[in-house]
Amino acid sequence: MSPVKNSVYLKFLNLVQALREMPTFPVIDATEERLLHQLDTAWVAGKQVTVLEAMKLDAETSPATVHRRLKTLRKKGLITLTVDESDNRVKYVSATALATEYFAQLNNALIAATKGT
Repeated sequence: MSPVKNSVYLKFLNLVQALREMPTFPVIDATEERLLHQLDTAWVAGKQVTVLEAMKLDAETSPATVHRRLKTLRKKGLITLTVDESDNRVKYVSATALATEYFAQLNNALIAATKGT
């Protein structure tokens, strides 16, 4: 089977790699990226995600690992934690402006990859 020339997916992957190398965005590992994408799926659906719910998002990753990655995503400026007004034990995970820009750039990469097809 011969490779597809000018594959949209390949263009997209190249654009995403260029995005990852931009100094404006922090380096994130595969687990952080997957978690951030899962969180964004919930946010786009209008859901508020608690830390406890976030720890259960990825069946392939242990809750302890997810909790550690939430901490690193917070330190990297991609998420913020907000304490619930009525219960101080509950914290909500929210996207920061940097995370919103990251997803906007991914969207732009997808649009750019599909142009001319």
